Parts: sequence; structure tokens; C-alpha cells
Amino acid sequence: MDTDFRTLLQDQLKLSRRLKARIRELEEQRGAPLAVVGTALRLPGGLTTPEAYWDFLLGDGDALSGIPEDRPGLRAVYDERPDRPGRSYVDRAGFLADVAGFDAPFFGLSQREATALDPQQRLLLETAWEAMERAGVAVRRQDRLKAGVFVGIMSSEYVERMAAPEDKTGIDPYYGTGGGHAMAAGRISYVMGFTGPAVSVDTACSSSLVALHLAAQSLRRGECRYAVVGGANLVLSPDLMVSLCQSKALAPDGRCKTFTADADGYGRGEGVGAVVLMRLDEAEREGRPVLAVLRGTAVNHDGASSGLTVPNGPAQQEVLRAALADAGVAAEEVGYVEAHGTGTSLGDPIEVGALDAVLGTGADGRPEPLLVGSVKSRLGHLEAASGLAGLIKVVLMLRHGRIPAALGPADGELNPLIPWDRVRVAVERRSRDWPAAYPRQVAGLSAFGMSGTNAHVVLEAYRPPASDERSGGGRTELVTLSAKHPESLAALAHQAAGRLAAAEPAQLASLCHTLRAGRAPFEHRIAVTGRTGAELAARLLTALERGGAGERAAAAPAPRLRAVAGSPDLAAAVDALAAAHPELVPDGGQPEERLRELLRQLGVRTRPAPAGPGATARPAELEWEGRTFPLAGADPDRAPALLAAALAELYTAGADLRLDALRPAGARVVGDLPTYPFRRRRLWIEERTPAAGAAPEPVAEAATGRGRERAAVVEFLHAGLREILHAQEALNDRETFLELGGDSFIAMQLTLRIEEAYRIEVPLEEFLEDVPLATLFERLADHVLAAGQAVAAGGARSA
Repeated sequence: MDTDFRTLLQDQLKLSRRLKARIRELEEQRGAPLAVVGTALRLPGGLTTPEAYWDFLLGDGDALSGIPEDRPGLRAVYDERPDRPGRSYVDRAGFLADVAGFDAPFFGLSQREATALDPQQRLLLETAWEAMERAGVAVRRQDRLKAGVFVGIMSSEYVERMAAPEDKTGIDPYYGTGGGHAMAAGRISYVMGFTGPAVSVDTACSSSLVALHLAAQSLRRGECRYAVVGGANLVLSPDLMVSLCQSKALAPDGRCKTFTADADGYGRGEGVGAVVLMRLDEAEREGRPVLAVLRGTAVNHDGASSGLTVPNGPAQQEVLRAALADAGVAAEEVGYVEAHGTGTSLGDPIEVGALDAVLGTGADGRPEPLLVGSVKSRLGHLEAASGLAGLIKVVLMLRHGRIPAALGPADGELNPLIPWDRVRVAVERRSRDWPAAYPRQVAGLSAFGMSGTNAHVVLEAYRPPASDERSGGGRTELVTLSAKHPESLAALAHQAAGRLAAAEPAQLASLCHTLRAGRAPFEHRIAVTGRTGAELAARLLTALERGGAGERAAAAPAPRLRAVAGSPDLAAAVDALAAAHPELVPDGGQPEERLRELLRQLGVRTRPAPAGPGATARPAELEWEGRTFPLAGADPDRAPALLAAALAELYTAGADLRLDALRPAGARVVGDLPTYPFRRRRLWIEERTPAAGAAPEPVAEAATGRGRERAAVVEFLHAGLREILHAQEALNDRETFLELGGDSFIAMQLTLRIEEAYRIEVPLEEFLEDVPLATLFERLADHVLAAGQAVAAGGARSA
């Protein structure tokens, strides 16, 4: 009986340990650190690579420009006078250099379909592909990679050109797929063969960071192995620009003046970006380039607040604390935050206040003030893509260990509405190294959507383990390049040759591994072998000069493997191959079978052809189409070089090889190698513009009299608000402005009427207080009368 009880107790203890271990495993999985392993971008100022973006961040000036010639709608509605109905007073923004060009054949699209495709989707395809290449992930559609796609996008203005109000003949079968938000993520997955979740997100300006949050959750739940996070924003229609100008949301000069005294609205910008995420442990195991570590994310909503589009300080504090908790990071460890920072007089003080409450004075033990900045002051506000622009900036900062200047000397004084002397938040005016006072390099990134959806993420600089990368010692390396068109292959070969020629010997193995394993194979190919970077570069250019690269590669036949059974030279050669590629060659068995297994793992399916009478005396060789390539000879040490040469010939002939298995010990993916050179051709639906005509003139409503009583002003306010609200009945004075359906846009419309009639400025904050309408209007009337302005016109207007 005692024995049975002891056994039962032991079993229960074992079960308890297993359950506790499982709980720990699930908890670790839920908060597993994620790696940013690839980035790609298209930003204003002609910025198309992360390297160019970093140089821009360390430089001066902005990337704003005038309205491009191919945006006639934006040009037609421009009027520098700010109060013109139906007009935009902004003629500068952060425009992309080329949104019409696209390599349709590369992505398997007809010219007709590609022309109807929203340029946002086109640029997302390009950047998603580039980000995967920079991560060293070869995108083979037939492999059905377990990759998820999460895209932030908020507008679809291009397809409006196909459907004018008076003419629907331009609508074709691609109208729905060309502009639908759902297609932005779904098309990437379809074209690239991804099988993970495909989600498009629209929370306005926080869209791409909310997409990042969803991607992090998906990776941690195991729904995908890789996650592509994208964001896109283009300014193609005048409608939203006019609407934003009517609400005075935009700065007249088109520039975000974040945290400065000159803040007077935000400046719009265009941009598209993509990043690739995966679990950190898997990224390290696969040798991916870990650019930064994503520690935590959080998303919330403002909830009940003073207005749908008005920033909410308490909600911002909540999302900051939630992201820190998800990251397992203490508030005082955060050294920098890339702020939402749109440059509005209302939003910037609220955001700095929230940052200070959580990460500034609210963080005990902070070694120095929290540094903040916003790239919007340089690029403009990229709206749905702004989170991606900020994310890639922070990744670059953590990778380089430097903080670019947030403002320049010409940006003027800081915003006086922010109590800088009482907060532990600072804005750098010079680039600097990451503060040494912090034991870890940790940064935050915020995005607050006009919809009230807020997002914050926490990232940390990656500290790689000690590298065991080897110089190669004169080892023969194999480089493979391919493209869908000879022009692209030539461009790629020249770029790769330049990089190889300048490579350090210790990095050569990683460069070659990335080029042959981190790129998908296409029909136009070249492959060379060599012992040095200079030798490989010269041989690539020689291969181009010979002209063979421009010919379409034929499908490679299954080669025959001829091996001399019992040959000591064969056994020695296989042992040499096993030493060079220990994971590919099995330990036991006959030499010819070990060699056959090595070839199989590299994607070479051979036909048995034992050497017989009259056959070659070589210990082993591959034979196809009448040609033979030795795999072993009298010198076993040459076997790895012979294998590389044979693989080069097979690759050029069109074989579907799996060369990632050749990765040498210590070799890692290099993230900044040349990516595919797209052959971009202009595919563009011209914008339909109405016949030029005069915009409706505003009704002259200037006040003409003085000393009008308060009742006249109140009557004017009642009539104006009722008209703006389209109210059928008289307004109830006992209800508040918000209860009547007012919000920040309605308040702005009414203040514009007051300012136009009485030529005074009205504090917008008055409308957000929780007071009856009668009290609000009495205060506003007192404000008007105290200004000493004539109000007779106001009474006439209300009549």
C-alpha cells in the first residue's frame, strides 16, 4: 500500500513539473522577442534604400516638394487664400519621385491589369519583395512559405479615375481588385505564394503600427514563420486635401513643425515601406540579419473623450504602459521615443505630457531626460504609412547607436505651450551617440490615429553573440545570379561585382551565401566560382561579356552520377566533402551513396549510372547532355571546388537547386546586398479634371457695426451651429456641444464662421468643455464683445 502511494505521489510530482514547464513555455512564447530582419522603403526625396534614408536622417533639410505635374487635380484646387470653399491652400508636400512606374512582368501581371492597379499596391509588392531579399528569404511561389502579410492603408484614390460620376465606361473587371484595401495584403500573399494571414488595416494614421501589432501576435501564436508588415500612402486625389484644408488641419507651408512655437498644422507626405519580422531565436538559428529586436506592442482607443479626432492624453499613457508591460521593459530604460509629433498646437503638448507622465518624470531612476523626435518634420506626415517610416528610422538608430537631430537651428524656438522646464523630455538639435548612461539601448515609437486608435511599440538594439565567421582561407566560393530579363541580370551583375570586389575576406563567405541562397532563381542566369572577391567580380563581368547570360536557360535534364565503386580516391574525396559540408554528408555508408545524398540535399536528383568498362577513370563525375564534370580526382582536397564548379554549370542550365544547404559554418545573411533591379515602365491612368471654373465665392459677412448686445452674438452662434449640424429643430441650450453631435470638425467650422464675421481668433478649447450650450455661447459672446469688434454683420447673418 505504501509503495502504491509513493508511486502515485511520484507520478503527480512528475505531472506537476511537466505542467509548470508547459506554462513557462507558453508564457515565453506569448512574450517572445521578435527580430526585424529586413526593411525596404520608398520615401520622399528619392529615398529608396535604408542606407540612403540613414544618410538623409543625419543630414539637413527636408524632402518636401511642389505638386508633381501628373497630379492636375491637386494643382487645380490650389489657392493660397485659406478661406476659399472647395480649395486647398497647400501646394507642397512630401511627394514620391515616381509612382507611375512598375515592372508588371516581374510580378506576373498584364499591362492592362497593372495599369488599373492602385500604385500603392504596386509599391507594396516591390518593397515586400525587397524586404524579403534583404532578409535573405528566397521567395519561391511554389514553396508556399508560411508567411503572413499585414498592411496599413487608409485611402484608395487612384481607382476614382476609372469611375467619373457622369461616366462609368472606364470601370473594367480590375476595378474592384485594383483598389480594394483587402487586396493590398492579399495580392502580396497571392503573388508570392504566402500561406499565413493576410490582413489590411485602416485605423487612419496608426494603421501601419496596428498592422505591426497584429503581426507580432501572429508570430507569437505560431500562425506564421515570417511576417511582412507594410504601410502605404499616396496623395492622388484633391478631395481629402481640400477637406483637411477646410478644417485648417494642414500647415500652409506643407511642413510639420513638430514641438516648435511655429506649429500650425501638419504637412502631408507620401511613402511606402515594408519590414520582415520573425522570432528572434529562429532568426539567429537561420543566420538572418537581426537589425533590431521588437520587445513589445500595444494598441488601444481613446474611448470617451472630448472628440473623435481629438488626442486623449490618458489613453496615450495607457498604451505606453501596456507596451512596456508587453516588452518587459522598465520606463526608465527607454532612452528615445519616435513621437507621433504631427506639429499641431493641440496634439504636441498632449503627447509630450503623456510621455513625461510615463517615461519622463513618471519614471523613477531615469538617468537623463527622455529624448524625443519625429521624422514628420523632415518627410511630412505619411498618414497610414507614417508608422513604417518611424519604425525603419528607429531600427536604423538602434543599429548605428546614434540619435539624429530632431530639429535644426533654423526651426526656431520650442513650443511655449509645453512646460519644458517641468518635464524630463528633451528635443535634440544635434546628432549624438546613444546616451551611455543607459545599460540597454531601448526606444519607443508611437502612432495615434484620427479614428482614436493608438499604438505604441518598444524596440531594443540587438546584441549579437560572438561571431564565429571564418575567412574561408582561400576556399572556393560559388556565386549565382538570376533575373527575369537580361537587362535586369546585367544591372544586378554589375552591382554585385562592385560589392564583391570591395569585400573583406572575412565577409566573403557570407556575401556569397546570401547571393545564392537568399534570392529566388529565374530563367536568365549566371554562376561563377572563385577564391577571392576580386576574382568572383571579374568572372561575373566576363560571363556577361560572353553574352550567354542573355539567353533563356533551358530546363536541366536529370544528370547521371558515375562513380567508381571501391575507389580509395572516391572515399577520400567524399571525406573531404564531409569536412567542408558536415551537415550534408551522412557519416556511414558507401562513398557513392554518401555523395548521392549530398547532391540530393542540394536539389540534384541523379540517375544511377555505375562506371563500367570503357568509362572514365575519374572516381566520380556528373554527366548530362554529353558533358561531364568531375566531382573527385586524385587530389581529394579539390573535391569542394569541383562540386562548386559542377553546381555552377547545373544552375546556369536551369536546375532548381537548393543552395542554402551550402551555408558554411559561421556564415550569416548580409542584409545590404543589391536587391532585384526592377524594370519599371510607366503605367498610369490620367486624372480626369473638370473644366476650369471659378470656385464659389464666400458670402461677404464682415461685421459692420459696434456695440451689439450679447443676444445678437448668441443668436448668430445658434443659427450658425444649427446650419452646420443640418439640424431640423432648434438646438437645446441645456445639452452640451458634444451631446448635440459636435466634434472637432464642427467646432472648427463654427470658429471659422466667427473669425470670418468678427475678424477675431476663437479658442477651440472652449468647445471641448463639458458645459451646456447656453453657457458655451455666452462665453463666446463675451469673448467677441471683449475684443471690441463690430458685430452688426453677425446679427444680420443670423437673420
